[in-house]
Amino acid sequence: MALSGGVDSAVSALLLKNDGWDVRAVFMRNWDGSDPHCTVREDFFDALAICERLNIELEAVDLARRYREQVFEVFLEHQMQGLTPNPDVLCNTEIKFAALIEQALGADSDAVLATGHYARRRGRELLCAVDGNKDQTYFMHQVRGDALERVVFPIGHLRKPQVRALAAEAGIPVADKRDSTGLCFIGERHFRSFLRQHIAPQPGLILDESGVCLGEHLGLPYYTLGQRQGLGIGGLSGGSGAPWYVAEKRLKDNILLVVQGADHPMLHARELRTRCADWISGAPPAAEFDCLSRIRHRQPLQACRVQVLDGGLCRVEFARPQWAPTPGQSIVFYSGEVCLGGAVIASRTTLSRL
Repeated sequence: MALSGGVDSAVSALLLKNDGWDVRAVFMRNWDGSDPHCTVREDFFDALAICERLNIELEAVDLARRYREQVFEVFLEHQMQGLTPNPDVLCNTEIKFAALIEQALGADSDAVLATGHYARRRGRELLCAVDGNKDQTYFMHQVRGDALERVVFPIGHLRKPQVRALAAEAGIPVADKRDSTGLCFIGERHFRSFLRQHIAPQPGLILDESGVCLGEHLGLPYYTLGQRQGLGIGGLSGGSGAPWYVAEKRLKDNILLVVQGADHPMLHARELRTRCADWISGAPPAAEFDCLSRIRHRQPLQACRVQVLDGGLCRVEFARPQWAPTPGQSIVFYSGEVCLGGAVIASRTTLSRL
């Protein structure tokens, strides 16, 4: 049992024990515990308390080096390329469902890894969780079917209030522990402040669509498409009064392009291109197919048509324009409750360019 010290993995362990499984717990250390913003120390002691309550053994494994090399350094590299990466996807792919499986299970063919993810599995298929608000398949779309065969998701059929109620009923000490938010290496701190510790500021101009300079940005890695807060523009004489949004990051001349109003056509796209897609089954359903998709976690599923191009790249055309598809983020494809896979967004064609 991958035990994080939170209520979801705690109840997962409880359910497995109640079903007669032989359960042992493993706690991952993925970040430097001396970082005051990282809760790994507190989480470990919570995991110990959970194991004492459930009478199961706990082992700690140190995956910090692999996490830094395979997740964090890639995250920084993509930020400097002007992308908005999603390290949670890489953490699942490279750490939880690869490195942890290798270290915790080894060659034991009878052992499986259980996690507290809100997801379900059917053979080699990844299915959405019953609780759509907590569903985590968006972050798991790169996990291949052969890895899924060694995984179980004990709470995928439950909703979050049910999980907390089971924890309270069993006297689990973290029944009321709040859900973790964000990334371990950022914790409860300002994202821009954290990023400045690793990526030096490179100021440039903020321009509107007509080329008028509205101010100066700190550096393109500190911004993302669709961003409204933190632009430092404010109200402008003769303007409409509508808020400003980031519409484009131009690396070639270090320009941050902004537009006014959330309905601006430069913020909406009906088509996008991706990098090489990852398919859970190992291959796409067809060279061209219709499906549902989402371009961000918890977004309602959107109808689209996917065309698989040379090299595994994809062209995606949406039935309805999408707001601020962001290069570096993922688009994930679904057929009903089945997660097919997904890909990193490479570019998008905005309505203003059609």
